[in-house]
Amino acid sequence: MTGGGGGGGSRPTYIAIGTSTANFSGTGGRRGVLTVETGLDVADAALHTRASQSAPRLRAAYNQVIARVAAGLRGDAPPDVERLARELQAATDQALGRSGARLLLGTVMAF
Repeated sequence: MTGGGGGGGSRPTYIAIGTSTANFSGTGGRRGVLTVETGLDVADAALHTRASQSAPRLRAAYNQVIARVAAGLRGDAPPDVERLARELQAATDQALGRSGARLLLGTVMAF
């Protein structure tokens, strides 16, 4: 939330996008699942409205990125969270048509 000093002028800036999952092949032919929780912090009011309305488009873009990252997972190596964050931020900017919405990652789990 934005900081405010007592007046009722603050408004939420957080938008929950949700959890996305993708399958991958683990060691020994085992199947695995990559799970990623995402949200956005959007301070600009107009962009916040656009991001809220674009939630289905953002989820679809995030699913594509997460599936691509999951396909690249090999062995017991953990996912590269820095790469994942960069790619999800790029997908956010592209889906919204401009930068200004900051991607927030929750739990990133491969099991």
